[in-house]
Amino acid sequence: MDEEAAARQVLDSAMKVHTALGPGLLESAYEVCLDYELSKRGITVKKQVPIAVRYDGVQLELGYRLDLLVDRKVVVEVKAIEKLLPLHHAPLLSYLKLGGYKLGLLLNFHALHLRDGIKRIVNGI
Repeated sequence: MDEEAAARQVLDSAMKVHTALGPGLLESAYEVCLDYELSKRGITVKKQVPIAVRYDGVQLELGYRLDLLVDRKVVVEVKAIEKLLPLHHAPLLSYLKLGGYKLGLLLNFHALHLRDGIKRIVNGI
């Protein structure tokens, strides 16, 4: 599955989770439910994937973690906040660059309508 197909599956699954649960829960609840929904579809999902920083020729583990890595291609960051701001986009773009991934989705489950809480970020690699 390519990045676009994986992203469509993520968005479809996220819509299903948001419709069932609505806004107001913790990020961790949405993350677990999204993982479950994607796994039901037979899609490979890794949760809380560590990502290192390469500095001065050395790989350093600094505690950064991707919320979800879908099909080894799409990074998904789950939020449950009032409003997505540009400062929320920056970490996802950094994760894409550090991991060499092309596509990331920032999903804010606190939005009344999930479509208003989706930010797609592409790494130019």
